[in-house]
Amino acid sequence: MAVAVVLAAASSLLVPVTAGELRLFALISGLAVAQTEITRQIERQRRMLSRGPHINVTSVWLLPAALLVPPQLVAALAVLLYVYLAFRSWNGTRPGEAHRVAANATTMILSGFGAAFAGHLASGQGVATVAAAALGYFAVNTALTGLGLYLADPVKATPASCLGTMDDNLLEASILCVGGLLTMVLTNEPLLSVLVILPLYVLQRSVLIKRLEELATTDQKTQLLNATTWQDGAQREISRAERERGSFGALMIDLDHFKSINDTFGHLAGDDVLKAVAAVVKQETRAHDLVGRFGGEEFVALLPSTSKEDAITTAERIRQRISELVIPTHTNEGEAVEIMQRTASIGVASFPVDGSSIEEVMASADAAVYAAKHGGRNRVVGSASTVDSTNSTDSVASVAVPALAAVA
Repeated sequence: MAVAVVLAAASSLLVPVTAGELRLFALISGLAVAQTEITRQIERQRRMLSRGPHINVTSVWLLPAALLVPPQLVAALAVLLYVYLAFRSWNGTRPGEAHRVAANATTMILSGFGAAFAGHLASGQGVATVAAAALGYFAVNTALTGLGLYLADPVKATPASCLGTMDDNLLEASILCVGGLLTMVLTNEPLLSVLVILPLYVLQRSVLIKRLEELATTDQKTQLLNATTWQDGAQREISRAERERGSFGALMIDLDHFKSINDTFGHLAGDDVLKAVAAVVKQETRAHDLVGRFGGEEFVALLPSTSKEDAITTAERIRQRISELVIPTHTNEGEAVEIMQRTASIGVASFPVDGSSIEEVMASADAAVYAAKHGGRNRVVGSASTVDSTNSTDSVASVAVPALAAVA
């Protein structure tokens, strides 16, 4: 914050402000406040539902300001916007705490200064200058935001939680593009700049709707499909397979002795184990496979256009990967621990061999999980029809589950 204050004060002393620049500052500020007021309920909901870096639309106003008015007015605009957001959009929520507002405003001031400096280095007019300023803004903002989030919780920090996901960064880039266009409008036809408010409203609303859809369809601990969404997708796959006379494999994955993890290390450590296992299941399946969490320590995967034998092979890869996991985590008391040598029992069934409905197929997979548990755990078991179709338990086991697994 001290750097931002010093730079703003130095600019006030060294850089004169003309009447035209003050009028332009007033126009940008008025538009920014109007847009903030119109979208304040959307912004409030997005802020409350966000994970990791929160992308708002202040850069759409700060980028033109960085290129068109002196630095001290850029700082004033950032303070104005974040104070207004704090009182109108975030009031009563944790993200609206004073120190967070100050930190965010400081980041935006320095990002605006970065944009102004990059634009000055471009020493030209038009697209090149705007592009350089946008890159300068993006670089400074990403670095400062990432550093702040990392220092807030170094233990749990990840690249995505500090630097944002690809979608987060694409959203920020899109907003900066709108800011670049707004710069051109303000330079040539300032009164037309009011037209930017409606597209920004639609953009923020679309992002909120997407986030709500994610929350409605995703298990929040593992980021896999939740049980309801998985069931809906499975029903659609049944219909497709029936029309095309196709098949699919289904896996039911149950972690062995999961309760002991919660009892020994605590529920937060148990959550880290669930996340690690979910990542393995996702990595060992294809992008179009349906992977979900059914609750507790149970996961499911539906593999379209896959035979039971191939599904068993996939299940064995997952079983092996889970047994090799080393999961760094913490106990409820904050003690660092590593959880390893965890195992899973996996049941495999297929359509249409094991049933004509998703309920029948999953009942067969569930029975196979029970057989795996009863047989010693840490193994892959195919449904009973596998034996019937091959007339040889050993022949399937030797191909699909050569280690600890067996096929019932």
